[in-house]
Amino acid sequence: MKAVRIHETGGPAVLQVEDVEQPVPPAGHVLIRVAAAGVNYTDVMARQGIYLSREAALELPAILGTEVAGVVVAVGDGVPESATGRRVVGFVRSGYAEYAVAPHALVAEVPEGVDLVDATTCLVQGVTAWHLLQQCGRLEPGQTVLIHAAAGGVGSVAVQLARILGAGRVVATAGTADKRKLAEELGADLVVDYTRPEWPDEIATGTGGRGVDIVLDAVGGEVAERSLGCLAPFGRLVVYGVSSKQIAPFAGSQLMLHNHTVVGYWLTGWLTDRSAPETTRIVDRLLDLHREGRLRAVIRHAYSLADAAQAHRQIAARGTTGKVVLTT
Repeated sequence: MKAVRIHETGGPAVLQVEDVEQPVPPAGHVLIRVAAAGVNYTDVMARQGIYLSREAALELPAILGTEVAGVVVAVGDGVPESATGRRVVGFVRSGYAEYAVAPHALVAEVPEGVDLVDATTCLVQGVTAWHLLQQCGRLEPGQTVLIHAAAGGVGSVAVQLARILGAGRVVATAGTADKRKLAEELGADLVVDYTRPEWPDEIATGTGGRGVDIVLDAVGGEVAERSLGCLAPFGRLVVYGVSSKQIAPFAGSQLMLHNHTVVGYWLTGWLTDRSAPETTRIVDRLLDLHREGRLRAVIRHAYSLADAAQAHRQIAARGTTGKVVLTT
């Protein structure tokens, strides 16, 4: 089978399409013929050799990719044969390939009427957005949510989910006019250009001086630091990425003054055998929202396996909108 593999960490050129042996699903796993594999910023970091923990480091040579959508073509011991032929999405290792193996416990069936490529938005981005709002942000009906990078993979889902989950007001930031227009189309009430130095003032004015109850931030650095000033009393800043590659320092005294909370989130740290039932429950709910037409998939960038390097370049340059996929 064809797969995108790296033999060393480095720039996008280390991503090479190669012929590799098709995997065999071990016990408790399924083999998926991949229709689409998600490409995420964490893949870019892994390709560069940047990891949040030593345990997350790849053993080289390695095939990148943590999520796929496709059709089950074989099952391992302990998995019902009836799973064969099902259209599914699943969390995997080595997803940039024509076939990938997934734990059966982390696979969800895609409902009729939902496109397989669209369904990829329910995995890394969808589960992350759900956790950011529900578990980390503790969103309550009527509260105001600020979503940075609102036209990105997670942001484009989070803007819609915030409204579905009962937010009273959704504030979004994005760096280009096209991305700000998309955030409005997805349901944001107020959209701000966070490349302008006065963006926190615009949010203060737009919320009548009260601020927001929850901030979702994957940028870090100055954006995260200035986001504290956008929080209402007892507000929560949820940090789930550092795309700026700059760590924002937070002093305890800053948090104490207005009873603020900073919460961190890392999807990889959540994806364990114990969390599998809850994970698939969330994915099933997101897929149902797609089937019902309440959740829109934003996919403007679909590349072939041979163009994986270009997908990485675009993500690193922040030139993408919504979900990025490789199709086989």
